[in-house]
Amino acid sequence: MIRKLFRFPNFIFYALLSCCFFSCQKNEKEETASSNAANYYSLLKKAEQCETKLVYDSAFYYYNQAKVSCNPKIDKDNIIYALMRMSFIQQIQSDYSGSEANATESIPYFKGAKQKAYIPNLYNVLGIACMEQKNFESALYYYQQASRFTPNSLEKIILLNNISVVYMEQEKFDDAIAILKSIVRNKDISQNKETQARILDNLGYCYFKVGNADGISLLKESLELRKQANDEFGLIASYFHLADYYEKSQPPLSIAFALKGYQLATQLKNKEDQLQLLGKLIQNTSGDESKKYALIRLSLSDSLTHSRQIAKNQFAKIKYDATKTKVENSILKVEQEKISNRNTLLVISLGAFFIIFILLYIILKIKHKKDKLQEVYSTEIRIANKIHDELANDVFYAMTFAETQNLNAGSNKESLLDTLDHIYSRIRNISKENNKISTHSDFIVHLKEMLSSYSNESINVISNGFDSFDWSLIEEHKKIMVYRIVQELLVNMKKHSQCSLVVVTIKKNENKIVVDYSDNGIGINKEQLILKNGLQNVENRIKAIKGTINIDATSGKGFKVNFSFPAPKF
Repeated sequence: MIRKLFRFPNFIFYALLSCCFFSCQKNEKEETASSNAANYYSLLKKAEQCETKLVYDSAFYYYNQAKVSCNPKIDKDNIIYALMRMSFIQQIQSDYSGSEANATESIPYFKGAKQKAYIPNLYNVLGIACMEQKNFESALYYYQQASRFTPNSLEKIILLNNISVVYMEQEKFDDAIAILKSIVRNKDISQNKETQARILDNLGYCYFKVGNADGISLLKESLELRKQANDEFGLIASYFHLADYYEKSQPPLSIAFALKGYQLATQLKNKEDQLQLLGKLIQNTSGDESKKYALIRLSLSDSLTHSRQIAKNQFAKIKYDATKTKVENSILKVEQEKISNRNTLLVISLGAFFIIFILLYIILKIKHKKDKLQEVYSTEIRIANKIHDELANDVFYAMTFAETQNLNAGSNKESLLDTLDHIYSRIRNISKENNKISTHSDFIVHLKEMLSSYSNESINVISNGFDSFDWSLIEEHKKIMVYRIVQELLVNMKKHSQCSLVVVTIKKNENKIVVDYSDNGIGINKEQLILKNGLQNVENRIKAIKGTINIDATSGKGFKVNFSFPAPKF
């Protein structure tokens, strides 16, 4: 897209944050209690050298190696930083799904991280990744989260601009104008021409779209600022918007601006912007000239698609190879330890088993019912680990296939990549559905994030009332049950419902907490639903916390579930 967002490497937001983060990393090097600090910084240096030279595949490799070298318990900041750089590189290469995956991987490390500035930066990365994949609701959510975690007024303004761009993509120009008008003349951006020009350009374009005559003056003002700042990427956006503005009123002038933008995008090797400007030239020209631009655009589109796929495959292979090596090294290390410490481990294991048995007996005696629920929760985690282990056969098949087949053949390569993608998806889904649940102050954040993970282009998941009461007063085991029940309903929805809209509402009604779930799917007979789709688990969970449930699953009329459970006095 013609860039209207602030993102790495071209715009000030990432530039400022990147310098700040790396400086913080260096200053804390002496203080970090990491067992692999020297190795980490050595790999980091190699990665940055490659990134400076625009050798992105090698930079990604070394960042990933740096991340793998970290201890997840004590190197959280280092892991987050490496994942952040990896996600930046993937966005440069237009691998937005991969960028989203790496940025999402960093979220569990936020708790306990010292560098709080990482949080808004990575949420902004997630916002851009979702935006580029047309997942606008998630993009808005992540931008809002980024704004929530940053105290810097300039960064808040930049995030507001990014939110306005989401509205522009949705053609909600009035909403975008309301935001841009509130920040366009802010004193915090008056000293930064690139930032001010971007906001002026976006506002001028929105005015043009709603028929406001002030739009052209803002577009021209932005153009002049960008020329003064020598902002070449910004100039491409200005030329595109001016070409769009004059398309109907002055076609020759529109073509002239489109040509300027195309020539500059070609000079900067910016294929995405070249494609959009070629499209504008094709629309505004005719005959042989239009045909010429169409042929160039077709060739460029094929080249861009090919290069994107190569980059995406490279990133996936780098991560897979690193994971495979780490697993193999871990297995070898475990085997060596077993051989050298067999007797010691046996004594420790027997002692630990005896102690655990005694402790479990005492705990079950004192808090039988509550710990029964905790035992169910622990069993789910063990089941998730077991399922994960059983994927080893598929991994072995992929390894064997790679060793025995000619991967230069297109069909073999695609088959291997499909297998690896399938394995990765299964592992990630299992992990998501069975991960550990935080029941502290950030419980609602995690619950909302879980709901948003089920939203995509075809399914919209809406949450209501989640903040209408104080969750800290709800017992821990009940919060876990609410999370798991909602999760199971969403899993069931994704497998069977065929719906496009899901609404989950949570509210306090007198002395009860009430949860309403509804979707507009195909529905199904209630008895078949319980037998086939596993909602018996939902009923068992609700009964365990002394709750009640009502299911409305009339075939063809959607699926509704209402459940409630006793709440403490607020």
